[in-house]
Amino acid sequence: MRRRQFIALFGGAAASWPLAARAQQQAMPVVGFLSSLSLASSTHLLAAFRRGLAETGFVESQNLAVEYRWAEGRVAQLADLAADLVRRNVRVIAAPGVGALAAQAATQTIPIVFGISEDPVKLGLVASLAQPGGNLTGINFFAAELVAKRLGLLRELIPAAGRVAMLVNPANAQTAAATLSEGEPAARALGLRIQVFYASNIREIDAAYAALVRDRPDALFVAPDALFVNRRVQLIGLAARHALPATYAVREYVEAGGLMSYGTSISDMYRQIGVYTGRVLKGAKPADLPVMQATKFELVINLQTARLIEMEVPPTLLARADEVIE
Repeated sequence: MRRRQFIALFGGAAASWPLAARAQQQAMPVVGFLSSLSLASSTHLLAAFRRGLAETGFVESQNLAVEYRWAEGRVAQLADLAADLVRRNVRVIAAPGVGALAAQAATQTIPIVFGISEDPVKLGLVASLAQPGGNLTGINFFAAELVAKRLGLLRELIPAAGRVAMLVNPANAQTAAATLSEGEPAARALGLRIQVFYASNIREIDAAYAALVRDRPDALFVAPDALFVNRRVQLIGLAARHALPATYAVREYVEAGGLMSYGTSISDMYRQIGVYTGRVLKGAKPADLPVMQATKFELVINLQTARLIEMEVPPTLLARADEVIE
């Protein structure tokens, strides 16, 4: 009798284990991650995001679940991806890049942690940097504000340059407009003429480069954009093939063989998004978390690429570089 009772008790406990495991899994907070990039181009950025979460005590698959949504450079898809995360009732949406605008349009209640390259007050994401006031907060990592600086570095790299091609993505209207509004007056002040080329998909990138080859500008300025980051190997290969000096917004291009980049550390921005996401999960309100502003800026130069296109990099520029890839 006692043996039968033991078996019954043991069987009942064993049957309850899967239910307990499922309940524990369901009790995990779920974060939505909304990106305009692709997974393939974001491995190192995800690692940085997870480091930030870990700093606040959250480890994916242990005490946190993450729902990932990737637009793969197709900005128009972000609205549907954000709406899907809202339907799933995630606890927080982490939205690096232009996904923040889609997330804001999708919900006024779920907390959103953004990483945006433009002024979030001007974009209407927050009331002020010090007191966001709504369901959004995050990091302003700058990009449009650095356009003039990047053009100045390009002028220093190629003192004789007169005409610079600027590649922008018209599908990313906010960033394209900000890049042009900052770039054109800065170029005039430097004695440079800007020629704008548009590309919003792979085919248009090839077409833009074909036009560049015909027109032969002195240099190429690639605007900050998720599509271009996703297609950086294509862009770098075309620039190398046609010996076209090019400048980019983030170091990921230079690490892949691009000539020069100047901008904020995107990896550090993702880490900070992870930290703020963790703080919100622990009860902090976005309205009370000041928008952080990036403070780490990097000038990275690839000397291998300079030699490949037979370009001499001024020693003064090399001396100021945060990293030189040889």
